[in-house]
Amino acid sequence: MYSKINTVSLLGLEGKAIEVESDITSGLPAFNIVGLPDSSIKESKDRIRVALINSGYKFPQGRITINLSPADIKKEGTQLDLPIAVSLLRSMGVIKKERNDFIFIGELSLDGRILPIRGALAMLISMREKGFKNFIISDGNKDECSIIKDCNTYPFINIESLVTYLNGEVEKNPYKARLNDNIEEDKYDYDFSDIKGQDSLKRALQISAAGDHNLLMIGAPGSGKTFSAKHLPSILPDMDFEEKVEVTKIYSVMGLLDEGKLINKRPFRSPHHSASEVSLIGGGANIPKAGEITLAHKGVLFLDEFPEFSKKTIEALREPLENREINISRSMASIKYPADFILIAAMNPCPCGNYGNPLKECTCSHNEIRRYLSKLSSPILDRIDIHIEIKPVKYEELKDNMKTKSSKEMKFEVQRARLIQEERYKNESISTNGALNTRLMKKYIKLDDKLEKIGQMAFNKYNFSVRSYNKIIKMARTIADLENSDMILDKHLLEAIRYRSLDGKYWSV
Repeated sequence: MYSKINTVSLLGLEGKAIEVESDITSGLPAFNIVGLPDSSIKESKDRIRVALINSGYKFPQGRITINLSPADIKKEGTQLDLPIAVSLLRSMGVIKKERNDFIFIGELSLDGRILPIRGALAMLISMREKGFKNFIISDGNKDECSIIKDCNTYPFINIESLVTYLNGEVEKNPYKARLNDNIEEDKYDYDFSDIKGQDSLKRALQISAAGDHNLLMIGAPGSGKTFSAKHLPSILPDMDFEEKVEVTKIYSVMGLLDEGKLINKRPFRSPHHSASEVSLIGGGANIPKAGEITLAHKGVLFLDEFPEFSKKTIEALREPLENREINISRSMASIKYPADFILIAAMNPCPCGNYGNPLKECTCSHNEIRRYLSKLSSPILDRIDIHIEIKPVKYEELKDNMKTKSSKEMKFEVQRARLIQEERYKNESISTNGALNTRLMKKYIKLDDKLEKIGQMAFNKYNFSVRSYNKIIKMARTIADLENSDMILDKHLLEAIRYRSLDGKYWSV
């Protein structure tokens, strides 16, 4: 007897609709799965056989053929256990009705339990876009999938309870999360009021948050680079619901979702400098996986000890920093992952860390310093908007009890600047100054003759590239927005230029 069940297989973050066809014919006993299954799907034969037997169903004697259609798409993941088992039970006549209005996803244990799987939310969202509204899932995925309110999710614990429902022996309502489920308080462990004596750095971080600008901190060990970077999420604007779902979907696919809760805080990823290119950018042998830049989507990617990363890894950041996405091609698939993050990088000025330090003497030779700094190429430096030098904090500044801006106060100013930008670009596909391209810069940013002259002098003095100069103009627009100014003033442009004036000091060594 022939049967067909609908399911889904992930390709990157997108789900592809899959039809699971089963047929049982007479002949020598065999259980074959065709249609480009990966090893985890091939192994499902043994899980399904034992799960059905332990659930009280007699496994059929005959030639069993399972086809995963379309057959030219590589399928992977244990979520096909359940649809294969349901399709088989339908062919056996155990399930009486054809249920092609449902999407089935779930892994099976040997005792017949339906186990949660990675990426359930991404699968549900993808199938909803294709017109499906009803989903059979594991009880362990119910909170994650309940985030999407306009779909009907039916969670089940085991095969027996699912079969009784599909045969109409019991009724079951779609699962709806209780009010206040998946809600998480917006609390942070760090507050900018705790940072002493680094007002220029706090200012630079606020500009970075307000306009979505990348930032490079250069300073001696112990000057507060890492500590300050950890404060940035506390002043970033709150994510809207669509952004929360987008980030939650990524973490669901990667198996990093915390008990099915909707992610409310912007991600902060800080990989060690020994991280490989694949772990940072993404990749893999067959179907490429997401890397740290995708996990930092809509949040912050903090790279401490920036020059200690391999040069190849650093250079791989060029495309995502420019395009806010990454395209990874392999023999089996070509995947596009989102990578819209703020890069915060920190580095010492030399191997010993004391080059330019007024309190300690540098022990590095000229060649050692040059070799160390050469790990960062001009194309990478061009893509980082703000370059700021951090001096060690003095004892008097450390003990200064003068009140400084808190994260709450800084966040209010950042959100006000973001609202200005959202209103300005409401008819465009962007929402921040950092995402402006050349065409939109000409449309939305106008410099008067005085500012043009200042820009020309800075361009010639510091030998800026066109990309660097455009970064300066976009920063100036953000600084003006922070001060609630309709026009870019000369003080805004001069401040933006200062954030690019370090290149001559360090990269001309």
